Amino acid sequence: MEVSMFLNTLTPKFYVALTGTSSLISGLILIFEWWYFRKYGTSFIEQVSVSHLRPLLGGVDSSSPSSSNTSNGDADSNRQSVSECKVWRNPLNLFRGAEYNRYTWVTGREPLTYYDMNLSAQDHQTFFTCDSDHLRPADAIMQKAWRERNPQARISAAHEALELEDCATAYILLAEEEATTIMEAERLFKQALKAGEGCYRRSQQLQHHGTQYEAQHRRDTNVLVYIKRRLAMCSRKLGRTREAVKMMRDLCVFQLMKEFPLLSMFNIHENLLESLLELQNYADVQAVLAKYDDISLPKSATICYTAALLKARAVSDKFSPEAASRRGLSTAEMNAVEAIHRAVEFNPHVPKYLLEMKSLILPPEHILKRGDSEAIAYTFFHLQHWKRVEGALNLLHCTWEGTFRMIPYPLEKGHLFYPYPICTETADRELLPTVFHEVSVYPKKELPFFILFTAGLCSFTAMLALLTHQFPELMGVFAKAFLSTLFAPLNFIMEKVESILPSSLWHQLTRI
Repeated sequence: MEVSMFLNTLTPKFYVALTGTSSLISGLILIFEWWYFRKYGTSFIEQVSVSHLRPLLGGVDSSSPSSSNTSNGDADSNRQSVSECKVWRNPLNLFRGAEYNRYTWVTGREPLTYYDMNLSAQDHQTFFTCDSDHLRPADAIMQKAWRERNPQARISAAHEALELEDCATAYILLAEEEATTIMEAERLFKQALKAGEGCYRRSQQLQHHGTQYEAQHRRDTNVLVYIKRRLAMCSRKLGRTREAVKMMRDLCVFQLMKEFPLLSMFNIHENLLESLLELQNYADVQAVLAKYDDISLPKSATICYTAALLKARAVSDKFSPEAASRRGLSTAEMNAVEAIHRAVEFNPHVPKYLLEMKSLILPPEHILKRGDSEAIAYTFFHLQHWKRVEGALNLLHCTWEGTFRMIPYPLEKGHLFYPYPICTETADRELLPTVFHEVSVYPKKELPFFILFTAGLCSFTAMLALLTHQFPELMGVFAKAFLSTLFAPLNFIMEKVESILPSSLWHQLTRI
Protein backbone atom coordinates (compact mmCIF):
# COMPACT_ATOMS: atom_id res chain seq x y z
CA MET A 1 0.00 0.00 0.00
CA GLU A 2 2.78 2.43 0.93
CA VAL A 3 4.54 1.68 -2.39
CA SER A 4 1.34 2.40 -4.32
CA MET A 5 0.82 5.65 -2.45
CA PHE A 6 4.39 6.70 -3.17
CA LEU A 7 4.03 5.96 -6.89
CA ASN A 8 0.78 7.91 -7.09
CA THR A 9 2.43 11.00 -5.64
CA LEU A 10 5.17 11.08 -8.34
CA THR A 11 4.69 13.74 -11.00
CA PRO A 12 5.80 13.61 -14.67
CA LYS A 13 8.52 16.14 -13.86
CA PHE A 14 10.09 13.57 -11.55
CA TYR A 15 10.32 11.01 -14.35
CA VAL A 16 11.85 13.60 -16.71
CA ALA A 17 14.47 14.52 -14.11
CA LEU A 18 15.17 10.87 -13.28
CA THR A 19 15.71 9.71 -16.86
CA GLY A 20 17.65 12.86 -17.78
CA THR A 21 20.00 12.44 -14.83
CA SER A 22 20.50 8.73 -15.55
CA SER A 23 21.29 9.52 -19.19
CA LEU A 24 23.81 12.17 -18.19
CA ILE A 25 25.58 9.93 -15.68
CA SER A 26 25.76 6.94 -18.04
CA GLY A 27 27.00 9.23 -20.83
CA LEU A 28 29.83 10.53 -18.63
CA ILE A 29 30.74 6.96 -17.67
CA LEU A 30 30.73 5.97 -21.35
CA ILE A 31 33.04 8.85 -22.32
CA PHE A 32 35.48 8.02 -19.52
CA GLU A 33 35.43 4.30 -20.31
CA TRP A 34 36.05 4.95 -23.99
CA TRP A 35 38.96 7.32 -23.25
CA TYR A 36 40.51 4.87 -20.82
CA PHE A 37 40.13 1.98 -23.29
CA ARG A 38 41.72 3.95 -26.15
CA LYS A 39 44.66 4.95 -23.98
CA TYR A 40 45.34 1.74 -22.03
CA GLY A 41 43.58 -0.95 -24.09
CA THR A 42 41.37 -2.21 -21.27
CA SER A 43 38.12 -1.29 -19.52
CA PHE A 44 38.55 0.69 -16.29
CA ILE A 45 35.56 -0.96 -14.61
CA GLU A 46 36.74 -4.40 -15.69
CA GLN A 47 40.27 -3.74 -14.48
CA VAL A 48 39.06 -2.52 -11.09
CA SER A 49 36.74 -5.52 -10.78
CA VAL A 50 39.47 -8.05 -11.59
CA SER A 51 42.32 -6.36 -9.71
CA HIS A 52 40.60 -5.13 -6.54
CA LEU A 53 37.09 -6.50 -6.07
CA ARG A 54 37.79 -10.09 -7.10
CA PRO A 55 40.49 -10.71 -4.42
CA LEU A 56 38.16 -9.22 -1.75
CA LEU A 57 35.40 -11.61 -2.78
CA GLY A 58 37.75 -14.59 -2.48
CA GLY A 59 38.88 -14.91 -6.11
CA VAL A 60 42.41 -15.81 -7.11
CA ASP A 61 44.52 -13.04 -8.55
CA SER A 62 45.93 -14.55 -11.71
CA SER A 63 48.58 -11.87 -11.96
CA SER A 64 50.26 -12.90 -8.68
CA PRO A 65 52.63 -15.86 -8.99
CA SER A 66 51.64 -18.85 -6.96
CA SER A 67 55.07 -20.44 -6.91
CA SER A 68 58.67 -19.79 -7.78
CA ASN A 69 58.23 -21.71 -11.01
CA THR A 70 55.43 -19.40 -12.06
CA SER A 71 57.45 -16.32 -11.27
CA ASN A 72 60.39 -17.68 -13.27
CA GLY A 73 58.05 -18.37 -16.17
CA ASP A 74 56.67 -14.84 -16.03
CA ALA A 75 60.18 -13.41 -16.01
CA ASP A 76 61.14 -15.53 -19.01
CA SER A 77 57.97 -14.44 -20.78
CA ASN A 78 58.72 -10.78 -20.09
CA ARG A 79 62.27 -11.13 -21.33
CA GLN A 80 61.01 -12.84 -24.46
CA SER A 81 58.48 -10.05 -25.02
CA VAL A 82 61.22 -7.43 -24.76
CA SER A 83 63.47 -9.33 -27.16
CA GLU A 84 60.59 -9.81 -29.61
CA CYS A 85 60.01 -6.04 -29.65
CA LYS A 86 63.62 -5.22 -30.50
CA VAL A 87 63.93 -2.89 -33.50
CA TRP A 88 66.12 -4.23 -36.32
CA ARG A 89 67.82 -2.59 -39.25
CA ASN A 90 65.80 -3.26 -42.41
CA PRO A 91 67.98 -5.56 -44.57
CA LEU A 92 66.43 -4.16 -47.76
CA ASN A 93 66.21 -0.49 -46.78
CA LEU A 94 66.13 1.95 -49.68
CA PHE A 95 68.66 4.65 -50.51
CA ARG A 96 67.80 7.89 -48.79
CA GLY A 97 68.94 10.19 -51.58
CA ALA A 98 68.02 8.18 -54.66
CA GLU A 99 64.70 6.71 -53.42
CA TYR A 100 63.29 8.21 -50.23
CA ASN A 101 64.05 11.81 -51.24
CA ARG A 102 62.65 11.19 -54.72
CA TYR A 103 59.37 10.15 -53.11
CA THR A 104 59.37 13.39 -51.11
CA TRP A 105 59.98 15.47 -54.26
CA VAL A 106 57.05 13.83 -56.06
CA THR A 107 54.46 13.64 -53.26
CA GLY A 108 55.59 16.25 -50.76
CA ARG A 109 55.37 13.63 -47.99
CA GLU A 110 58.12 12.50 -45.66
CA PRO A 111 58.35 8.68 -45.87
CA LEU A 112 60.61 8.38 -42.81
CA THR A 113 59.75 9.33 -39.26
CA TYR A 114 62.12 11.24 -37.00
CA TYR A 115 62.38 8.20 -34.73
CA ASP A 116 63.41 5.99 -37.65
CA MET A 117 66.06 8.45 -38.87
CA ASN A 118 67.36 8.88 -35.34
CA LEU A 119 67.85 5.11 -35.08
CA SER A 120 69.79 5.21 -38.37
CA ALA A 121 72.03 7.95 -36.98
CA GLN A 122 72.77 5.75 -33.98
CA ASP A 123 73.52 2.80 -36.28
CA HIS A 124 75.94 4.89 -38.33
CA GLN A 125 77.80 5.97 -35.22
CA THR A 126 78.01 2.34 -34.09
CA PHE A 127 79.08 0.91 -37.47
CA PHE A 128 81.35 3.65 -38.81
CA THR A 129 83.10 5.23 -35.80
CA CYS A 130 85.52 4.10 -33.09
CA ASP A 131 87.52 5.64 -30.26
CA SER A 132 90.67 6.05 -32.38
CA ASP A 133 89.02 8.31 -34.99
CA HIS A 134 90.78 11.37 -33.56
CA LEU A 135 94.07 9.96 -34.89
CA ARG A 136 92.89 10.41 -38.50
CA PRO A 137 91.62 13.91 -39.40
CA ALA A 138 89.11 12.70 -42.00
CA ASP A 139 87.61 10.15 -39.60
CA ALA A 140 87.39 12.82 -36.89
CA ILE A 141 85.34 15.01 -39.23
CA MET A 142 83.08 12.09 -40.15
CA GLN A 143 82.56 11.24 -36.50
CA LYS A 144 80.98 14.67 -36.10
CA ALA A 145 79.14 14.34 -39.42
CA TRP A 146 77.26 11.20 -38.34
CA ARG A 147 75.94 13.14 -35.33
CA GLU A 148 74.63 16.02 -37.40
CA ARG A 149 70.86 16.20 -37.77
CA ASN A 150 70.89 18.55 -40.75
CA PRO A 151 71.38 16.57 -44.01
CA GLN A 152 73.19 19.44 -45.73
CA ALA A 153 75.60 19.76 -42.81
CA ARG A 154 76.40 16.03 -43.05
CA ILE A 155 77.00 16.26 -46.80
CA SER A 156 79.24 19.32 -46.39
CA ALA A 157 81.26 17.53 -43.72
CA ALA A 158 81.70 14.50 -46.01
CA HIS A 159 83.07 16.72 -48.80
CA GLU A 160 85.40 18.36 -46.27
CA ALA A 161 86.72 14.94 -45.20
CA LEU A 162 87.34 13.93 -48.83
CA GLU A 163 89.47 17.05 -49.32
CA LEU A 164 91.88 15.66 -46.74
CA GLU A 165 92.04 12.03 -47.95
CA ASP A 166 90.05 9.20 -49.55
CA CYS A 167 87.66 8.43 -46.70
CA ALA A 168 85.41 5.38 -47.12
CA THR A 169 82.73 6.59 -44.69
CA ALA A 170 82.56 9.96 -46.46
CA TYR A 171 81.83 8.22 -49.74
CA ILE A 172 79.18 6.13 -47.97
CA LEU A 173 77.40 9.21 -46.68
CA LEU A 174 77.42 10.87 -50.10
CA ALA A 175 76.21 7.67 -51.80
CA GLU A 176 73.36 7.30 -49.32
CA GLU A 177 72.19 10.90 -49.07
CA GLU A 178 73.53 13.07 -51.91
CA ALA A 179 73.33 10.70 -54.89
CA THR A 180 70.02 11.15 -56.72
CA THR A 181 70.20 7.95 -58.81
CA ILE A 182 71.23 4.36 -58.14
CA MET A 183 73.96 4.59 -60.78
CA GLU A 184 75.48 7.60 -59.05
CA ALA A 185 75.25 5.83 -55.69
CA GLU A 186 76.98 2.77 -57.17
CA ARG A 187 79.83 4.94 -58.49
CA LEU A 188 80.40 6.45 -55.05
CA PHE A 189 80.23 3.05 -53.36
CA LYS A 190 82.92 1.74 -55.71
CA GLN A 191 85.15 4.60 -54.63
CA ALA A 192 84.27 3.79 -51.02
CA LEU A 193 85.17 0.14 -51.62
CA LYS A 194 88.64 1.06 -52.88
CA ALA A 195 89.32 3.27 -49.86
CA GLY A 196 87.73 0.79 -47.44
CA GLU A 197 89.79 -2.18 -48.62
CA GLY A 198 92.99 -0.19 -48.07
CA CYS A 199 91.99 0.70 -44.50
CA TYR A 200 90.89 -2.87 -43.83
CA ARG A 201 94.25 -4.33 -44.93
CA ARG A 202 96.19 -1.87 -42.79
CA SER A 203 94.09 -2.43 -39.67
CA GLN A 204 94.16 -6.21 -40.18
CA GLN A 205 97.93 -6.23 -39.78
CA LEU A 206 97.71 -4.31 -36.49
CA GLN A 207 94.56 -5.80 -34.97
CA HIS A 208 96.40 -7.87 -32.33
CA HIS A 209 98.61 -5.00 -31.13
CA GLY A 210 96.14 -3.65 -28.60
CA THR A 211 92.53 -2.85 -27.79
CA GLN A 212 92.61 0.35 -29.81
CA TYR A 213 93.72 -1.43 -32.98
CA GLU A 214 91.18 -4.19 -32.38
CA ALA A 215 88.35 -1.62 -32.26
CA GLN A 216 89.70 0.05 -35.40
CA HIS A 217 89.77 -3.26 -37.26
CA ARG A 218 86.23 -4.02 -36.16
CA ARG A 219 85.08 -0.67 -37.50
CA ASP A 220 86.90 -1.18 -40.82
CA THR A 221 85.31 -4.63 -41.12
CA ASN A 222 81.83 -3.18 -40.60
CA VAL A 223 82.54 -0.49 -43.20
CA LEU A 224 83.74 -3.03 -45.76
CA VAL A 225 80.74 -5.34 -45.27
CA TYR A 226 78.34 -2.42 -45.50
CA ILE A 227 79.87 -1.16 -48.74
CA LYS A 228 79.84 -4.58 -50.41
CA ARG A 229 76.27 -5.18 -49.33
CA ARG A 230 75.08 -1.85 -50.74
CA LEU A 231 77.00 -2.48 -53.98
CA ALA A 232 75.20 -5.81 -54.28
CA MET A 233 71.88 -4.02 -53.74
CA CYS A 234 72.81 -1.50 -56.45
CA SER A 235 73.48 -4.36 -58.86
CA ARG A 236 70.13 -5.92 -57.93
CA LYS A 237 68.27 -2.66 -58.54
CA LEU A 238 70.05 -2.09 -61.86
CA GLY A 239 69.03 -5.54 -63.15
CA ARG A 240 72.36 -7.34 -62.69
CA THR A 241 70.83 -9.93 -60.41
CA ARG A 242 73.35 -12.74 -60.97
CA GLU A 243 76.19 -10.39 -60.13
CA ALA A 244 74.30 -9.36 -56.99
CA VAL A 245 73.80 -13.00 -55.96
CA LYS A 246 77.53 -13.70 -56.30
CA MET A 247 78.43 -10.71 -54.16
CA MET A 248 75.86 -11.65 -51.51
CA ARG A 249 77.10 -15.25 -51.36
CA ASP A 250 80.63 -13.99 -50.79
CA LEU A 251 79.35 -11.70 -48.05
CA CYS A 252 77.50 -14.56 -46.33
CA VAL A 253 80.72 -16.59 -46.27
CA PHE A 254 82.64 -13.57 -44.97
CA GLN A 255 80.02 -13.00 -42.29
CA LEU A 256 80.23 -16.62 -41.11
CA MET A 257 84.04 -16.44 -40.97
CA LYS A 258 84.13 -13.28 -38.84
CA GLU A 259 83.17 -13.33 -35.16
CA PHE A 260 82.21 -9.69 -34.75
CA PRO A 261 78.69 -9.54 -33.25
CA LEU A 262 77.61 -6.53 -35.34
CA LEU A 263 77.93 -8.52 -38.56
CA SER A 264 74.98 -10.69 -37.55
CA MET A 265 72.75 -7.59 -37.58
CA PHE A 266 73.15 -7.16 -41.35
CA ASN A 267 71.04 -10.28 -42.19
CA ILE A 268 72.61 -10.52 -45.64
CA HIS A 269 70.90 -13.86 -46.26
CA GLU A 270 67.58 -12.01 -46.62
CA ASN A 271 69.02 -10.01 -49.51
CA LEU A 272 70.27 -13.26 -51.00
CA LEU A 273 66.85 -14.92 -50.72
CA GLU A 274 65.14 -12.02 -52.50
CA SER A 275 67.66 -12.06 -55.35
CA LEU A 276 67.42 -15.83 -55.78
CA LEU A 277 63.63 -15.57 -55.93
CA GLU A 278 64.00 -12.98 -58.67
CA LEU A 279 66.08 -15.51 -60.63
CA GLN A 280 63.44 -18.16 -59.82
CA ASN A 281 66.24 -20.35 -58.54
CA TYR A 282 64.04 -22.16 -56.04
CA ALA A 283 66.50 -24.97 -55.32
CA ASP A 284 69.08 -22.47 -54.06
CA VAL A 285 66.37 -20.67 -52.11
CA GLN A 286 65.55 -23.94 -50.35
CA ALA A 287 69.26 -24.48 -49.61
CA VAL A 288 69.57 -21.04 -48.02
CA LEU A 289 66.42 -21.63 -45.98
CA ALA A 290 67.77 -24.95 -44.74
CA LYS A 291 70.81 -23.10 -43.40
CA TYR A 292 69.06 -20.11 -41.79
CA ASP A 293 65.59 -21.42 -40.86
CA ASP A 294 67.02 -23.01 -37.75
CA ILE A 295 65.39 -23.22 -34.34
CA SER A 296 68.32 -21.43 -32.67
CA LEU A 297 68.25 -18.44 -35.03
CA PRO A 298 65.81 -15.52 -34.81
CA LYS A 299 62.99 -15.82 -37.31
CA SER A 300 61.77 -13.16 -39.69
CA ALA A 301 58.88 -12.66 -42.09
CA THR A 302 61.28 -13.27 -44.99
CA ILE A 303 62.25 -16.69 -43.63
CA CYS A 304 58.73 -17.81 -42.69
CA TYR A 305 56.88 -16.53 -45.76
CA THR A 306 59.56 -17.67 -48.21
CA ALA A 307 59.28 -21.17 -46.75
CA ALA A 308 55.50 -20.95 -47.13
CA LEU A 309 55.87 -19.79 -50.73
CA LEU A 310 58.05 -22.76 -51.63
CA LYS A 311 55.58 -25.20 -50.04
CA ALA A 312 52.66 -23.47 -51.76
CA ARG A 313 54.45 -23.56 -55.12
CA ALA A 314 54.27 -27.35 -55.13
CA VAL A 315 50.45 -27.44 -55.00
CA SER A 316 49.05 -23.96 -55.70
CA ASP A 317 48.66 -24.30 -59.49
CA LYS A 318 46.09 -27.12 -59.07
CA PHE A 319 44.61 -26.15 -55.71
CA SER A 320 40.83 -25.72 -55.53
CA PRO A 321 39.05 -25.09 -52.23
CA GLU A 322 35.89 -26.87 -53.48
CA ALA A 323 37.81 -29.98 -54.52
CA ALA A 324 39.84 -29.93 -51.29
CA SER A 325 36.65 -29.77 -49.19
CA ARG A 326 35.23 -32.81 -51.01
CA ARG A 327 38.26 -35.11 -50.99
CA GLY A 328 40.29 -33.60 -48.14
CA LEU A 329 43.80 -32.19 -48.24
CA SER A 330 46.65 -34.20 -49.64
CA THR A 331 49.97 -34.44 -47.78
CA ALA A 332 51.60 -31.76 -49.91
CA GLU A 333 48.59 -29.45 -49.51
CA MET A 334 48.58 -30.02 -45.78
CA ASN A 335 52.28 -29.10 -45.62
CA ALA A 336 51.61 -25.92 -47.59
CA VAL A 337 48.69 -24.94 -45.35
CA GLU A 338 50.73 -25.59 -42.22
CA ALA A 339 53.59 -23.48 -43.59
CA ILE A 340 51.16 -20.62 -44.27
CA HIS A 341 49.73 -20.93 -40.76
CA ARG A 342 53.26 -20.82 -39.36
CA ALA A 343 54.07 -17.69 -41.34
CA VAL A 344 50.81 -15.96 -40.42
CA GLU A 345 51.31 -16.78 -36.75
CA PHE A 346 54.76 -15.19 -36.88
CA ASN A 347 53.55 -12.02 -38.61
CA PRO A 348 49.78 -11.73 -39.08
CA HIS A 349 49.98 -8.38 -40.91
CA VAL A 350 51.60 -9.69 -44.11
CA PRO A 351 48.60 -11.39 -45.83
CA LYS A 352 46.56 -8.20 -46.13
CA TYR A 353 49.43 -6.55 -48.01
CA LEU A 354 50.15 -9.60 -50.17
CA LEU A 355 46.45 -9.90 -51.05
CA GLU A 356 46.35 -6.13 -51.69
CA MET A 357 43.60 -5.65 -49.13
CA LYS A 358 45.67 -2.80 -47.72
CA SER A 359 47.81 -0.29 -49.63
CA LEU A 360 51.60 -0.34 -49.37
CA ILE A 361 53.92 2.51 -48.46
CA LEU A 362 57.70 2.82 -48.71
CA PRO A 363 59.33 0.56 -46.11
CA PRO A 364 61.09 2.23 -43.16
CA GLU A 365 64.82 1.98 -42.49
CA HIS A 366 64.10 -0.07 -39.35
CA ILE A 367 61.55 -2.80 -38.76
CA LEU A 368 59.95 -4.49 -35.82
CA LYS A 369 59.84 -8.25 -36.19
CA ARG A 370 56.26 -9.55 -36.16
CA GLY A 371 55.04 -5.98 -36.60
CA ASP A 372 53.36 -3.93 -39.31
CA SER A 373 56.69 -2.36 -40.30
CA GLU A 374 58.20 -5.77 -41.07
CA ALA A 375 55.09 -6.72 -43.07
CA ILE A 376 55.43 -3.61 -45.22
CA ALA A 377 59.16 -4.17 -45.78
CA TYR A 378 58.64 -7.82 -46.74
CA THR A 379 55.69 -7.25 -49.07
CA PHE A 380 57.31 -4.26 -50.77
CA PHE A 381 60.02 -6.52 -52.20
CA HIS A 382 58.35 -9.95 -52.28
CA LEU A 383 54.86 -9.32 -53.64
CA GLN A 384 56.11 -9.84 -57.19
CA HIS A 385 57.53 -13.24 -56.24
CA TRP A 386 54.16 -14.40 -54.87
CA LYS A 387 52.39 -13.16 -57.99
CA ARG A 388 54.86 -15.05 -60.17
CA VAL A 389 53.91 -18.41 -58.58
CA GLU A 390 50.57 -19.40 -60.10
CA GLY A 391 47.85 -19.88 -57.50
CA ALA A 392 50.04 -19.02 -54.49
CA LEU A 393 48.01 -15.94 -53.54
CA ASN A 394 44.77 -17.91 -54.00
CA LEU A 395 46.01 -20.57 -51.59
CA LEU A 396 47.05 -17.88 -49.12
CA HIS A 397 43.63 -16.22 -49.44
CA CYS A 398 41.81 -19.49 -48.70
CA THR A 399 43.86 -20.51 -45.68
CA TRP A 400 45.47 -17.60 -43.81
CA GLU A 401 42.49 -16.68 -41.62
CA GLY A 402 42.40 -20.20 -40.21
CA THR A 403 45.45 -19.31 -38.11
CA PHE A 404 43.39 -16.98 -35.94
CA ARG A 405 40.93 -19.76 -35.14
CA MET A 406 43.82 -21.95 -34.04
CA ILE A 407 45.08 -19.33 -31.60
CA PRO A 408 42.05 -17.54 -30.11
CA TYR A 409 44.15 -15.72 -27.49
CA PRO A 410 47.42 -14.82 -29.23
CA LEU A 411 48.65 -12.51 -26.48
CA GLU A 412 48.50 -15.35 -23.96
CA LYS A 413 49.75 -18.33 -25.94
CA GLY A 414 51.16 -19.32 -29.30
CA HIS A 415 50.90 -22.45 -31.40
CA LEU A 416 54.40 -22.51 -32.91
CA PHE A 417 55.98 -19.30 -31.59
CA TYR A 418 55.97 -17.33 -28.40
CA PRO A 419 52.79 -15.33 -27.62
CA TYR A 420 52.35 -12.34 -29.86
CA PRO A 421 54.02 -9.34 -28.18
CA ILE A 422 51.76 -6.49 -27.09
CA CYS A 423 54.39 -3.79 -27.68
CA THR A 424 54.31 -3.90 -31.50
CA GLU A 425 51.63 -1.25 -31.98
CA THR A 426 53.55 1.40 -30.01
CA ALA A 427 56.84 0.74 -31.80
CA ASP A 428 55.20 0.64 -35.26
CA ARG A 429 53.57 4.01 -34.64
CA GLU A 430 57.04 5.41 -34.04
CA LEU A 431 58.55 3.74 -37.11
CA LEU A 432 55.77 4.37 -39.64
CA PRO A 433 54.38 7.70 -40.91
CA THR A 434 50.92 7.52 -39.37
CA VAL A 435 49.95 10.79 -41.11
CA PHE A 436 49.12 8.88 -44.30
CA HIS A 437 49.30 5.25 -43.13
CA GLU A 438 46.96 3.43 -40.76
CA VAL A 439 49.03 1.11 -38.60
CA SER A 440 47.78 -2.49 -38.54
CA VAL A 441 46.99 -3.72 -35.04
CA TYR A 442 46.82 -7.39 -34.05
CA PRO A 443 44.89 -8.70 -32.33
CA LYS A 444 42.09 -6.22 -32.88
CA LYS A 445 40.90 -4.72 -29.62
CA GLU A 446 37.32 -5.77 -29.05
CA LEU A 447 35.14 -3.37 -27.08
CA PRO A 448 34.75 -4.65 -23.50
CA PHE A 449 31.30 -5.58 -22.20
CA PHE A 450 31.14 -2.59 -19.86
CA ILE A 451 31.60 -0.10 -22.70
CA LEU A 452 28.84 -1.77 -24.74
CA PHE A 453 26.58 -1.97 -21.68
CA THR A 454 27.15 1.70 -20.79
CA ALA A 455 26.53 2.76 -24.39
CA GLY A 456 23.24 0.85 -24.45
CA LEU A 457 22.21 2.22 -21.07
CA CYS A 458 23.04 5.77 -22.14
CA SER A 459 21.04 5.43 -25.36
CA PHE A 460 18.08 3.85 -23.58
CA THR A 461 17.88 6.48 -20.84
CA ALA A 462 18.33 9.31 -23.34
CA MET A 463 15.40 7.93 -25.36
CA LEU A 464 13.30 7.66 -22.19
CA ALA A 465 14.18 11.26 -21.26
CA LEU A 466 13.12 12.48 -24.70
CA LEU A 467 9.81 10.54 -24.64
CA THR A 468 9.05 11.67 -21.11
CA HIS A 469 9.68 15.28 -22.07
CA GLN A 470 7.39 15.03 -25.11
CA PHE A 471 4.64 12.87 -23.54
CA PRO A 472 4.92 13.33 -19.76
CA GLU A 473 1.45 12.04 -18.78
CA LEU A 474 1.56 8.98 -21.01
CA MET A 475 5.09 8.10 -19.88
CA GLY A 476 4.00 8.62 -16.28
CA VAL A 477 1.25 6.05 -16.75
CA PHE A 478 3.72 3.61 -18.34
CA ALA A 479 6.25 4.20 -15.54
CA LYS A 480 3.64 3.57 -12.84
CA ALA A 481 2.44 0.45 -14.60
CA PHE A 482 6.01 -0.81 -14.98
CA LEU A 483 6.92 -0.16 -11.36
CA SER A 484 3.65 -1.68 -10.16
CA THR A 485 4.38 -4.81 -12.19
CA LEU A 486 7.97 -4.85 -10.91
CA PHE A 487 6.90 -4.61 -7.26
CA ALA A 488 3.90 -6.93 -7.62
CA PRO A 489 5.79 -10.05 -6.39
CA LEU A 490 7.07 -8.10 -3.39
CA ASN A 491 3.56 -6.85 -2.54
CA PHE A 492 2.23 -10.41 -2.83
CA ILE A 493 4.90 -11.71 -0.44
CA MET A 494 4.20 -8.89 2.02
CA GLU A 495 0.48 -9.67 2.01
CA LYS A 496 1.16 -13.35 2.70
CA VAL A 497 3.49 -12.46 5.55
CA GLU A 498 0.86 -10.13 7.04
CA SER A 499 -1.75 -12.88 6.91
CA ILE A 500 0.50 -15.42 8.60
CA LEU A 501 2.17 -13.34 11.33
CA PRO A 502 0.18 -11.97 14.27
CA SER A 503 -0.77 -8.33 13.86
CA SER A 504 1.05 -7.25 17.03
CA LEU A 505 4.34 -8.90 15.92
CA TRP A 506 4.03 -7.48 12.42
CA HIS A 507 3.39 -4.02 13.92
CA GLN A 508 6.59 -4.27 15.99
CA LEU A 509 8.59 -5.44 12.90
CA THR A 510 7.35 -2.55 10.77
CA ARG A 511 8.33 -0.12 13.52
CA ILE A 512 11.81 -1.62 13.61
